[in-house]
Amino acid sequence: MLTLHPARLLFTITLLTGALIALSSSSWFTAWMGLELNLLSFIPLISSKSNLYSSEAALKYFLIQALGSSIILASAPALLLLSMSPNLMILSALLLKMGAAPVHFWFPSVMQGIGWLQCIILMTVQKIAPMLMISYLVTSGTASIMFLSSILSSLVGGLGGLNQTLVRKIMAYSSINHMAWMLAAIFVNTPLWANYFLIYSIVSSSVVAIMHSQQIFHFKQASNLTNQSTLLKISMLFSLLSLGGLPPFLGFMPKLMIIQAMIANGFGVWLLVLLFSALITLFYYLRITMMSMTLSSPKTKSTTLTPFNSLLGSISFINLTPLLTPLIIFLPF
Repeated sequence: MLTLHPARLLFTITLLTGALIALSSSSWFTAWMGLELNLLSFIPLISSKSNLYSSEAALKYFLIQALGSSIILASAPALLLLSMSPNLMILSALLLKMGAAPVHFWFPSVMQGIGWLQCIILMTVQKIAPMLMISYLVTSGTASIMFLSSILSSLVGGLGGLNQTLVRKIMAYSSINHMAWMLAAIFVNTPLWANYFLIYSIVSSSVVAIMHSQQIFHFKQASNLTNQSTLLKISMLFSLLSLGGLPPFLGFMPKLMIIQAMIANGFGVWLLVLLFSALITLFYYLRITMMSMTLSSPKTKSTTLTPFNSLLGSISFINLTPLLTPLIIFLPF
């Protein structure tokens, strides 16, 4: 049974509070304070005595986030002494804090050293404040940096996951690829980013919930799902295809809105790179699902079906909601 330690509950509350402070702040200094509170609350959450690599991951995360925070603070004297625009320095620091390319190298290794529950926090909650702060920096002077980071993130997220056999690293490169779409959404139309991020959080949480419940960390462990219920296997297939943005699943809807907005604004080359990388991510998602659907493993007592697995499989069918939307016209209200 899952129990939440009081200290972990406290740090979870302060983590969310730090993100809210950064979101609602009216000055960069207050936003920086919110990011620091968010950082210092996340470090104890990823530290675990049962995981030997968690201390290394916590130290890497702390050093990278401290470097990003120092760059944000250094933008103030750069403005006063050198009369430089602080926007480029702040944007670079926020890209570093999120793990977007070309400053993404810390992100897969940190993901590999923490548990699945901490992974979903790192992929979703920890990106809310930096992403919204980036939306304040969309100017003609920062356009080239955002374009370059989005292109590199899409290529790194697509190509980086091809030679991986560890599922957490695959999810890390997947997150980098989705950051490319979110940066494009921020540049084209900020409300599109909120829609994309919300649906991405739902879909990635459904994937991580299945991986966490079955304790899948490697490709070979995915074959253990062959002895689980058919519902659980199909739900993992739907969740991964939705995460890749394949129609008619839920993950395709925000991509479709971004595609329409980018075509309307004339960003055809940018869009082609994003679509090319999305096809590559679909390939390595299919590698995981084919492993669970085609290979067999010996039956053990640990692979017996539980009511929780059935509930989890049913919840994951939220990815099929776009197929149900035409039925809304038959509602009496």
